[in-house]
Amino acid sequence: MTLSPSRPLQPVDGPAAPPPTRRPSPLPATRDTGIDLVRALCLLAILVLHGLQVSATVGEAGPVLEYATRGAAWYPPVTWALQVMPVFFVIGGFAGLKAHRRSLARGGTATAFVAGRVHRLLLPAMVTIGAVGLGLALLADAGTPPELIEQIGLRYSEPLWFLGVFLACQALLPAQLALHARAPWALFAGLAGAGVGIDLLRGATDVDAIGYANLAVVWLALQQLGLLLADGYLDRLSVSVRRVAGIVAVAVLVLVITAGPWTADLIAHMNPPTTALLLVGLAQTLLISLLRGPLTTLSERPRVAALTRFATAHSMTIYLWNLPVLLLAAGASALLAMHGVGELPEPSSLGWWASRPVWLLGTVLLTAGAGWLLGGIERRRAPRTSASSGRVLQAVLLGLAGVLLVLLAGATPTTTVLAVGLTALALRRIRGRTGPHTPGRASSSTAEESKNGSRLCSSPAAFARRRIPSTFIRA
Repeated sequence: MTLSPSRPLQPVDGPAAPPPTRRPSPLPATRDTGIDLVRALCLLAILVLHGLQVSATVGEAGPVLEYATRGAAWYPPVTWALQVMPVFFVIGGFAGLKAHRRSLARGGTATAFVAGRVHRLLLPAMVTIGAVGLGLALLADAGTPPELIEQIGLRYSEPLWFLGVFLACQALLPAQLALHARAPWALFAGLAGAGVGIDLLRGATDVDAIGYANLAVVWLALQQLGLLLADGYLDRLSVSVRRVAGIVAVAVLVLVITAGPWTADLIAHMNPPTTALLLVGLAQTLLISLLRGPLTTLSERPRVAALTRFATAHSMTIYLWNLPVLLLAAGASALLAMHGVGELPEPSSLGWWASRPVWLLGTVLLTAGAGWLLGGIERRRAPRTSASSGRVLQAVLLGLAGVLLVLLAGATPTTTVLAVGLTALALRRIRGRTGPHTPGRASSSTAEESKNGSRLCSSPAAFARRRIPSTFIRA
């Protein structure tokens, strides 16, 4: 409950005091546990999806890493339940808005916010990429066939697209928030319209490369949905309007897929991204807005709350280590099968399905264990960050370069060493020069800007007047 100061008594003979200025409600000090629960459930869905994709068999030449879902008739329907990546970007916008405004209220800056995101995302990524590179080098030294090492490197690198795109979207969040404060619905409509236009141009020219422009447009549009959810714009719509809008989004998705231009495999819509993801994310976000009350009630149950807190504190570590854990488990099962311990049935066979519950449960628990052991890296407090928006922009670009190198060339001992070097340099660029770290405080060079910003950040309209470093707007 928010308490407001009582109104002072007016003197009898004096002039009437002007009416008090309406102040926006202070930001909540606690997290939205219902949203955190949704993120935890989405993370679990990703672990299950990856667990279904990764499989191993034994061929004449030795272990074979299988992509179990490729060409499987059962897979497209499953993606309708497990395609949750749009929700991650919606929640990224929701949580980013809350975190950024809390930071500004404590005297922080937009530059410091982006620097903190760089630290939180790239530090655990650097460790994971380095560990995978070392593992690949050890496999090569042990005489593992180069083809198998290449497969392992490619499979590991595939999920890193999320790290790169999410880092870019979070780096653009301060500038997006400034635009959101001025015209929230127009910004969403503009991004969604641009995504549709890119899809139409791609279809008309039959040039798939055009679709990669949606890497920015679609994911930023989904992040904008998160801002709309966080600022209550979706909640102001009536229940019936949200229901109808969600149903229409799903109906349009089904109609376009049935007509032929889009595949029913919703995971395939991520490479390159299409506006099908936007329709999925819109329907999912509207459903979340309708279930906020029950979700919050469920998230407050002790056991659910404990699991949610664990997932929230270790989310990036769990995501980054899921593929290494799966690949290690697949390799171990293949080696055991080669020595007569257990069998590895063909993917999609009855025996394969019978083994999936144990496989999925085991790999989820192993991944959670990796998150528990290594989660301290993700939670490590960021050092005093640089007040230079130019240095932080350089850090973002260096981090993106490191991720893209591994994503496009695959993980090898060479590419991982280069990627670790780039991410280490990115982390070095965000560090301030001198002085102790004080959470939420800006450097002396930006103290006055922070002081002014803390008075302007409490509402969307006020936030629009917040001066955002032009470097991030250009980025």
